[in-house]
Amino acid sequence: MSEFLKVSDNFLRKPTIEFLTEEPPAELHIEIIREGAGAEVKPGDQLSCHYLGQVWNGNHFDNSYDRGAPLDFTVGVGMVIQGWDQGLLGLREGTRVVLSIPSSMGYGDRGVPQAGIMGGDTLVFVTDIVKVN
Repeated sequence: MSEFLKVSDNFLRKPTIEFLTEEPPAELHIEIIREGAGAEVKPGDQLSCHYLGQVWNGNHFDNSYDRGAPLDFTVGVGMVIQGWDQGLLGLREGTRVVLSIPSSMGYGDRGVPQAGIMGGDTLVFVTDIVKVN
């Protein structure tokens, strides 16, 4: 169990997050909630992932579960924030993972204010790796 947060283990269902500490990890923190047995994620792979994004101990800013469709993207090539590009590599299809992403690997000092992400915010993504191509 993480010293930072607790996440529900209902693969492909919208997760719940309970924060166990006020202070986020200083570095990229990767915690596998459910280990998948499918293909391993490598740079350049096309992924299909469900996710919930939240500011550390703050508001949810986005999730794919409510839309009913996972996000498709190429990993490891700069299509997504650096925390995803690095944090998902080596994991397997069918995995639920929590990524605590420091600002430097997310949206930096500029943030995305229209989404409720301020400069310097640590982000938390619960990500279900649905498919690896």
